Amino acid sequence: MTGSEDPTIHDLHRRLAEAGHPVDRHEVVDGLFGPDTIRALLAFQAERGLDEHGTVDNATHAALVEAGHRLGDRHLYLHAPMFRGDDVADLQLRLGGLGFDAGRIDGILGPDTTSAIMEFQRNVGLAADGIAGPLTVDNLRRLLGRTTGRRPVVQVRELDRLRRGRPDLADQRIAIGEFGGTAALATALTRILRARGANVLKVDQPDEALQAGTANDFDADIYLGLRLENHSQCRTDYFATKGFHSEGGLRLARRCAEALDQALRIHLEAATHTTVRTLCTGRRLPILRQTRMPAVLCTLAPASTVVLATAEIADNLAGAITNWLADPTDDRTITPG
Repeated sequence: MTGSEDPTIHDLHRRLAEAGHPVDRHEVVDGLFGPDTIRALLAFQAERGLDEHGTVDNATHAALVEAGHRLGDRHLYLHAPMFRGDDVADLQLRLGGLGFDAGRIDGILGPDTTSAIMEFQRNVGLAADGIAGPLTVDNLRRLLGRTTGRRPVVQVRELDRLRRGRPDLADQRIAIGEFGGTAALATALTRILRARGANVLKVDQPDEALQAGTANDFDADIYLGLRLENHSQCRTDYFATKGFHSEGGLRLARRCAEALDQALRIHLEAATHTTVRTLCTGRRLPILRQTRMPAVLCTLAPASTVVLATAEIADNLAGAITNWLADPTDDRTITPG
């Protein structure tokens, strides 16, 4: 698209500017998708925890639209389809900081957020209609100082659930997502986990929203996604956004990163003489945002090495899940990233 003219580019430039990533005036005036537009897009994608490719895919377009919503600009309530946006995430974070469990800070207004709105309204003497209108938002803003630096209650409750969970694989419901290029690995990992007593659903679906919906319908306890990329470094991603991260996802992602390092080290270090280190990062990819359980997406690279190490990777990832279940709140090496 570089150098092309299109009326929709003006809308893209406007949304990028509103999100804090203005494009060079020359490209804005001429309506060009040029180098500076790509730069701004890459910066926006990095900031939002999306895949950084400098093109406007569905996830990036949705994020640009959501970034334009500010708390108080519109009435927020349970609606079909559900409201999504930065205003919803801001609402959830404020409610959570005050001790009202609005669910995950995912910017999607569902039943948990509605219940938290109503509970907050009752506590401040407003009509408990579940609508975050001007009066509700004003009361939230008035109490802003009380939320500063506080961990949202949903994170506290997630840690409590993890502590009370089953400590082994027996009857655990695990969704293994495959995005192409990792079918053999997904099959091997599924076989190992089932042999150890887990109830495993393998999902082969390139659409992240459909994968997330399938994992949610399966009522999975854990989601582990696998994808192959043409990069030099593996990464494990968990859900995180401003002021919030999945406690279980973070800890499982760290375990998976260590497992990948161990599986690939013997192959990569011998060939490249470099140290293997898998990145572990909090991101807002749709598959991580829309799944309701601790979720990790493993991006595997380089492809040639992954193919050679398929058996080791499958065995090590199964071990990572097993070890995490035995102590899911262990944070000895945890630093949210």
